[in-house]
Amino acid sequence: MKSQFLIMIKEHMFNVRYSKRTIESYIYWIEYFIRYNNKQHPSSLHNKEVEVFLSYLVNQKNVAAQTQAIALNALNFLYKVILDNPLSLSLNFVRSKRNKKLPEVLTHDEIEKLLSLMGHKHLLITQLLYGSGLRLMEAVRLRTKDIDFDYKCIRVWLSKGGKSRVVTLAPELIPALKIQIENVKLYHQQDLSNKSYDGVWMPHRLREKYKSQSKALTWQYLFPANGLTLDPETKKFRRHHLNEKQIQRAVTKATRLAQINKHVTPHTLRHSFATHLLQSGADIRTVQDQLGHSDVKTTQIYTHILQQGGNCVVSPLSKIIS
Repeated sequence: MKSQFLIMIKEHMFNVRYSKRTIESYIYWIEYFIRYNNKQHPSSLHNKEVEVFLSYLVNQKNVAAQTQAIALNALNFLYKVILDNPLSLSLNFVRSKRNKKLPEVLTHDEIEKLLSLMGHKHLLITQLLYGSGLRLMEAVRLRTKDIDFDYKCIRVWLSKGGKSRVVTLAPELIPALKIQIENVKLYHQQDLSNKSYDGVWMPHRLREKYKSQSKALTWQYLFPANGLTLDPETKKFRRHHLNEKQIQRAVTKATRLAQINKHVTPHTLRHSFATHLLQSGADIRTVQDQLGHSDVKTTQIYTHILQQGGNCVVSPLSKIIS
């Protein structure tokens, strides 16, 4: 990214504490918008060009509604915050109506086979994805203090939409989790002996409120990276969490070895968790709480999966060939 304008936007977002992923997403869509308009400066463009661009994304690129919404959010930010010239609240553009695909779900046997072929390094975190219905980023961002062994639950803080929740913890994973925390202790002792170590990254408000906690064991990542890295914000060394791409690659490899002919990602394990809970008789509101959905309609997609499976319908063919 060589554009000084984009660099300025990135630095501003960084300074006002936007997340790394939000910064990357907004910069991507702002740059895309500029390139679409033949590299004209956004200050010379406004409502009309934004409407054309958002319609183009649907008509030519066939993006999903959520993708179009992210692009709109990025451009709203650009014009309201950066250029101090807010877009109209009544933009007229073609809205995406692309139907959402039903999520891919694995059977119990496929889950068992997949987990049996996961490498040792990534097995535990993959078991948590399925066993507790965690999103991938929720899992890699877990701290040692988030595991509650007494109540057999996991506390997920400031997840998607800034929400927090408590999810179930399979008792069978407790021994492995205790071993994992012992491994974290070893890393932690090693880091404390390093003069360049500045503690683990903490959310901004907590960083100011609990200044000494960044070097406390309780705040260390449950799945730490192998080495220290330079924090681009503070320019000091920290131990980050495991890179999520490692988990993605490990799941892809295990899927191939298991010869599962489905498109499987770490998020597939979360979909499978929800579907299997419903299959076992769990109330949809309970599943909603476990997944952290604000609206039960989001959770109801898993009931559609069960209906498509024909769980309650006897095929007329069965009466003929039985």
